Amino acid sequence: MDCSAALREQLREACAKGQKLEIRGSGSKTFYGRPVRADGIVDVHEHIGILAYEPSELFLTARAGTPLREIDAALAERGQMLPFEPPRFGAQASIGGTVACGFSGPRRPYAGAVKDHILGVRILNGLGEDLHFGGTVLKNVAGYDVARLMAGSLGSLALILEVTVKVLPRPTLERTLVQECSADQALQKLRRWMMRSTPISASAHYQDTLYLRLSGQEHRVRNFAEQSGGEILDDDRGARFWEDLREQGLDFFCGDAPLWRLSLPAAAPQQPADFGASLWEWGGQQRWLRAVPDPLALRHWAQSQGGHATLFRATPGAAVEIFQELPPPLFALHQRLKAAFDPKGILNPGRLYAGL
Repeated sequence: MDCSAALREQLREACAKGQKLEIRGSGSKTFYGRPVRADGIVDVHEHIGILAYEPSELFLTARAGTPLREIDAALAERGQMLPFEPPRFGAQASIGGTVACGFSGPRRPYAGAVKDHILGVRILNGLGEDLHFGGTVLKNVAGYDVARLMAGSLGSLALILEVTVKVLPRPTLERTLVQECSADQALQKLRRWMMRSTPISASAHYQDTLYLRLSGQEHRVRNFAEQSGGEILDDDRGARFWEDLREQGLDFFCGDAPLWRLSLPAAAPQQPADFGASLWEWGGQQRWLRAVPDPLALRHWAQSQGGHATLFRATPGAAVEIFQELPPPLFALHQRLKAAFDPKGILNPGRLYAGL
């Protein structure tokens, strides 16, 4: 269903009246980000449909409200997939919400993030103007790659109408290898494997166990498993682990304690034990923590390592900022982008940072 005309009219009317709008799709990711204080809601969940899919050209274009499950089904018929393996957090999760949140799954460090696979977008800016950026092929650009700016912007710059993404063939074979080891041992192994070509397509360390997903040709998968040692899980159990990790269905994620996300460089050491229980993925570059006793100390440590800490799932009424404070020059750049795309500040005010 094409709702672009109605959405455009709603934004133009809100802009003329100076009304603030909260952009909402399926609602699967409303937990993420700062609360929005708006005068109304602009609903995109009915703006759905796959507009173009060219398996031979490896791209797909869909309206923002199109559920990921529909996109996955269409790609699976041709043996293809979204390379960034996005988490859903809900049965109706959409491609537009995935891009706006910038969410990528276990395959991210080995195949790229969502922003790396955005080829083009069609958006409505804060003035209700209908704009197109990018296309259907990867190419070099001069200046800002505007299409990729939408990834992780949380609707603070524009309302996404359509997204064109690069797709890739599914691996011919996938196996899950598990090894018992400490977090430090896991880091050492992962750093060593990063220096050479391997069939690793996902990694995680949880409860003193290192999980590796191996993807590719059978002989490469078999040779790596034999050389590395460990146990191969049966296919169903292995697939279920990676899905539970992606969708935060593992026991670690259950409960009411706030969930923190650490984003760190590959060379970052193990965080201090008194920061709380943790689960690692992405070769140690993404770390999840529960029941963090001192959020300020956690953020100082992450910053000292060249990373940052995000309060991914907060308890209601939490007094801690969701996103780590930006350096003044970088925040000034965000302000200039906001002014360029949404000069009257009507779209998702405050969802990303206060003042945006």
